[in-house]
Amino acid sequence: MKITLTGSLGHIGKPLVKELVQKGHAVTVISSNPGKQKEIETEGAVAAIGSMEDTYFLASAFSGADAVYTMVPPGNYFDLNIDLLAHYHNIGNNYAQAIKRSGVKHLVNLSTIGGNLEKGSGILRGAHDVEQILNALPSDVTITHMRPTSFYYNLYGYASMIKDLGYIAANYGDTGIPWVSPIDIAAAIADELLSVASGRKVRYVASEELTGQQTAKILGTAIGKPDLQWIVISDEETLAGLKAIGMNPKIAAGLVEMYGALQTGLLAEDYHLDKPAEMGKVKLADFALEFAEAFK
Repeated sequence: MKITLTGSLGHIGKPLVKELVQKGHAVTVISSNPGKQKEIETEGAVAAIGSMEDTYFLASAFSGADAVYTMVPPGNYFDLNIDLLAHYHNIGNNYAQAIKRSGVKHLVNLSTIGGNLEKGSGILRGAHDVEQILNALPSDVTITHMRPTSFYYNLYGYASMIKDLGYIAANYGDTGIPWVSPIDIAAAIADELLSVASGRKVRYVASEELTGQQTAKILGTAIGKPDLQWIVISDEETLAGLKAIGMNPKIAAGLVEMYGALQTGLLAEDYHLDKPAEMGKVKLADFALEFAEAFK
């Protein structure tokens, strides 16, 4: 198959490219960074270097592909001028235009847990809106919206807190947190890209469900702090902490709302109705070894 991927060689993109190339598929990887070209080619893929703002470039890169994978590159949460929702709308609309122009008929789109929610999900609202933008494409375009859960690597954001305060504090964690590895996400995306698809569907991806305290125990053991605690604090305290480190105030508020929705169960409500038949292979204990290396 001819497959075009967005997302360059990121956390999901790199293992995804490796799997598809190893299976003998012709892979084109879109990147806005010319410096990535050599690395992409080393992985056995073709590099398409260009701007995500250029719909003609995107259409050209998509043209002739049997399947396309789309994802919205993350915004800079510390950019005080960024409008995160507008960022999602802009890229989502660009993808839709490029898909129409290129004639692509099989699309796999990276969304998120909470992608079903029009409100109450904080910064995840953008992914919901992109789902709706793409769902407005002609009905002969088959679409799978991938909805991964909480990424393991987001736990790196607590490394400084652990070093400075000796614990993890957040406005969620009493209830189960469905965690996921990007390696497991990549495997699920590859499965969907290579499948015979029809219509529109959603696929959740998760690796392991743990409470905050169970998460802290596993991380703590890996870094030599077996008594590491996960403390649930208020929305107000969480917001103040995010603002104190210089995060865009609107995005900080969106993160607090997102985490709060995880705490109340709203964010994972649809996930629990349509959970993966099998959890991913990479467990938090596996990730904790990487976390420990970075924590040193």
